[in-house]
Amino acid sequence: MSIALGSRFAGELSELTVPWKAEEAPQPRLLVLNEPLATELGLDPDWLRGPDGLGLLTGTRVPAEASPVAQAYAGHQFGGFQPRLGDGRALLLGEIEGPDGHLHDLHLKGSGRTPFARGGDGLAAVGPMLREYVISEAMHALGIPTTRALAVVATGKTVYRESPLPGAVLARVASSHLRVGTFQFAPLLMRASGNTDLLRRLADHAIARHHPAAADAEQPYLALLEAVSAAQARLVAQWMSVGFIHGVMNTDNMTISGETIDYGPCAFMEAFDPATVFSSIDSWGRYAYGNQPSIALWNLARFAEALLPLLADDAEAGIEVAEASLGEFQGLYEAAWTDAMARKLGVAGASADTVEALVGDLLTQLQQSGLDWTLFFRRLAGAARGDAEPVRGEFIDLATFDGWLQRWRDLGPDADAMDRVNPVYIPRNHLVEEALTAATGGDLGPVEKLLDAIRSPFDVRAGLDRYAEPGPREFSASFQTFCGT
Repeated sequence: MSIALGSRFAGELSELTVPWKAEEAPQPRLLVLNEPLATELGLDPDWLRGPDGLGLLTGTRVPAEASPVAQAYAGHQFGGFQPRLGDGRALLLGEIEGPDGHLHDLHLKGSGRTPFARGGDGLAAVGPMLREYVISEAMHALGIPTTRALAVVATGKTVYRESPLPGAVLARVASSHLRVGTFQFAPLLMRASGNTDLLRRLADHAIARHHPAAADAEQPYLALLEAVSAAQARLVAQWMSVGFIHGVMNTDNMTISGETIDYGPCAFMEAFDPATVFSSIDSWGRYAYGNQPSIALWNLARFAEALLPLLADDAEAGIEVAEASLGEFQGLYEAAWTDAMARKLGVAGASADTVEALVGDLLTQLQQSGLDWTLFFRRLAGAARGDAEPVRGEFIDLATFDGWLQRWRDLGPDADAMDRVNPVYIPRNHLVEEALTAATGGDLGPVEKLLDAIRSPFDVRAGLDRYAEPGPREFSASFQTFCGT
């Protein structure tokens, strides 16, 4: 088959790109292929399995008209500004127009060193690339906006980390790879030119691609800031509702589209605790579960700083406009969080004040008793059906929980509605590690079984009991995740 790869980003914003090629993959071997996603994109799964398809998925055979590029961006990493980050081990092959007419980036990770590699080898190992595949598929199944993995291909190369590991390339699909960090990079180039042309073109590109309604607003660039803020408020509220911890919420990992991106040291919380951190590189807990909403706002403030020249004629007026806009974020987030929690509790018709009070008291009790976040809400649906003992017996302070339970029951919770939003199966950390270890050793069976479970997260199925249970306490107590670079 023939595949058309557009180069809209590279053509419109060439200053933010470096033309580049992927390194050869001496022995490419398909590990996993996302057939439903391929079909959505208008790609033939059988063709992708063949030599030309593997060449596309590794970046070694691309259409003649394609213009693969490494993207430039800056970013705040753990609070410290890095002016020159970019795709150090990644390539944007181009944009695919799906049958629905929407553009989708086709992007590689682990395709070799680029000028942005900063001393790295530009490669990726099988384990971390399969982690992104598994977690992004879980997020998609949970209804959370996300980049998605099209395939993971073993390259036949050896990658050296703490030990030699088999190498792989991830083919990722996204609405785009525009990040807050992309906007932070543009002003650095503007200083040399002394004008706002690049920033304006970048903002116009983002508006056209992701937030077209902003183009008709009285102040389009303010409308862009507001649209990105609203998208991120909704996204982070959804993360919080399922116990997802991104692990590395740097500004170069926050998209303009509102999709989750870069599944490095990410994980799902089990025992509820706002201070939960799994990332090995987050020693101060900056990106802990409970900090994610405030970090999102901090990142949006950096986005607003980059937009200042477009928000007003002078810096002081621009700051005033930006601060007023960012002041709306907390309300947007709280509304999205309250709505998500109302649905998890099966009381979508209750007032916001009632839900907020109910949730606040519940979280205190969940933390006190160390209850599993996912399992609790699924068991709570049983209490809505009249059997409270499985969930009630987990609490330390039974009298307090009984009082909460009665308040909740008085609202008439809908158990069936709860089952539609509270998953049975998530990528449990011990199961993910088990599957990745097996895959690194050549056995893809555990990955395939895990994918089967998490792709239908709300439906109880026979033979999947272990996929619904928390990991052993001794595992969870010491579990850490790593970025894979």
